[in-house]
Amino acid sequence: MQLIRTILIIILVYYVFKILSRLFAPYLMKYASKKMGEKFEKQYKAQQQYKRNAPQYKEGETVIDKKPHSSNSNSSNKVGEYIEFEEIE
Repeated sequence: MQLIRTILIIILVYYVFKILSRLFAPYLMKYASKKMGEKFEKQYKAQQQYKRNAPQYKEGETVIDKKPHSSNSNSSNKVGEYIEFEEIE
């Protein structure tokens, strides 16, 4: 008797979940699409703002940006520790 009761409860929960998901799925999808639209709009505005603030160059103009020469040249030359290997016969 307990097994039949448990199976019926599981089936009942399944169908209740199925009915509720059909009722609330359109609202959830609308909410998700609204949030994604806001996110895309925010990214688009940030991109447009970056384009407005970026320096404007004429077509065909060559621009060379140089890095400032750092005084810590020792740190860039020291990449790692040298390990000497010996052959074993």
